[in-house]
Amino acid sequence: MRIVPCMSIGHSLLGLLESGPRHGYDLKRAFDEKFSHNRPLHYGQVYSTMSRLLKNGLVVVDGTETSGGPERKRYAITDAGVIDVQGWLATPEKPEPYLQSTLYTKVVLALLTGRNAANLLDTQRSEHLRSMRIHTDRKRYGDFADQLICDHALFHLEADLRWLELVAARLDKLSEAVTR
Repeated sequence: MRIVPCMSIGHSLLGLLESGPRHGYDLKRAFDEKFSHNRPLHYGQVYSTMSRLLKNGLVVVDGTETSGGPERKRYAITDAGVIDVQGWLATPEKPEPYLQSTLYTKVVLALLTGRNAANLLDTQRSEHLRSMRIHTDRKRYGDFADQLICDHALFHLEADLRWLELVAARLDKLSEAVTR
C-alpha cells in the first residue's frame, strides 16, 4: 500500500486506465494498492469520478458485463484522457510553504491563553518520532516504491522536528511577540 498525498483522483484513475480498460472495482483495487495507505478510496468516489470523466469525454464505456450480479461497466481512456493525464503529469506541483500550519496555530493559541506551549511541543515531538519509527520500519520491509514514499514522509517529519526544536528554543521570544 502507498500513502495518498493530496492528488487528483481523476487523473490517477485515468493514468491507471492507460494500461488497459478496467471495471470500477479493479480501478479502486489498483488505486488502493498503488497510492492509498490509511485512506482507501471509497467505491462511491470511484464511480462518481468515472461518471464525471465519462461526461467530460476523458473515458468511454468499453463494455458491460452482468455475470450473475449487477451490471459492471468497463472503462477505457480516450485520446483526450491521455492528453489530459500527460498535461497533469507535466505540470509541476506548487510547493507548500506551510505558512498556516495547524501546529503553529496551536503553539500561538497556547501562549495566548496561558497554557504550557512547551508541553505541547514535547507531545508533538513524541508523535513525530513515533511516526518516524513507523515509516522507518515500513521502509525497511517495503518494496522500492514504499521506500521512496517513506523517504518523502521522513524528510518532511525531520524538517518538522527541526522546526519544533527551533520553536522550543525561541519560545520566550515568541511568547513576548504574541502577547504584545
